[in-house]
Amino acid sequence: MLRISDAQVHRALAERMRFYHELGIYDFYRREPSAVAVGEYAAEAPTARDSIIQPEMREEMPARNPAAAVRPVSDDNIFEVLSPKPEYGVADPAAALKIIREDLGDCIRCKLHKQGRKQIVFGVGNPRAELMFVGEGPGADEDAQGEPFVGRAGQLLNNMIKAMGLQREQVYIANIVNCRPPGNRTPERDECETCSPFLMRQIAVIKPKVVVALGAVAAKNLLAINAPMSELRGRWYDFRPAGARSNDLSSDSPSWNGVRLAVTYHPAFLLRDPRQKGEAWKDLQMVMKYLGIEPPNKAAE
Repeated sequence: MLRISDAQVHRALAERMRFYHELGIYDFYRREPSAVAVGEYAAEAPTARDSIIQPEMREEMPARNPAAAVRPVSDDNIFEVLSPKPEYGVADPAAALKIIREDLGDCIRCKLHKQGRKQIVFGVGNPRAELMFVGEGPGADEDAQGEPFVGRAGQLLNNMIKAMGLQREQVYIANIVNCRPPGNRTPERDECETCSPFLMRQIAVIKPKVVVALGAVAAKNLLAINAPMSELRGRWYDFRPAGARSNDLSSDSPSWNGVRLAVTYHPAFLLRDPRQKGEAWKDLQMVMKYLGIEPPNKAAE
């Protein structure tokens, strides 16, 4: 019977780590195999019909497993211990975000790079923002301009931010995936998992007080909860970006334990169904109350 020594295992792990580091991947998480997980993968396989559904039409897709819970990341994950990120030790968040963007490079880590995308659409905004918005992925306008939320949905998001008494430049805006899926289809699971480490690193660098997930795709990917929007909205979630630890973070915030996360409708969905704007405003009011932001009309009185 073949015996593999500990030294051989460590050498193999080291080689694998170097391979992934060259690809710019630094986050590794243990996922225990289970029949439920396999079933979820099979159930979520995209169909031909799904591929042509626009993001705003997918907002209220029924949950396949409403009881699904967030799977915690093990603290003793050997890959996390062996994977220091290049922005560690950089106190200036703007400089750290630049490092992450350079690490992402002209990404070819998943198939989206050869499916018509024009360019990477990285996050933009205030590197010290208290409030961060996370959407699904770039559309045609974003792919053309290289900035998230610049099309019709982006204009509505700008209006939502202004209604809160803020400016776009005061917040940070990013997406689950950095490349436009062809035809604006839903990003596939492997695409989200390939891109998500870079999003998690952005959140860990910015350290916002609140993250707002825009739409079901963003919410389900951030929270790892498969539930309809009606169940995801209207409550707070304690969120810690995967792979971030308090002793990994900069010395100016050594005890940072994560952010509060809220869920609301994607602006593209609100363009399709303006009747839900009132519900979205309730979600934003919950965020404003937590951040101590006064509505502009009230502040002017």
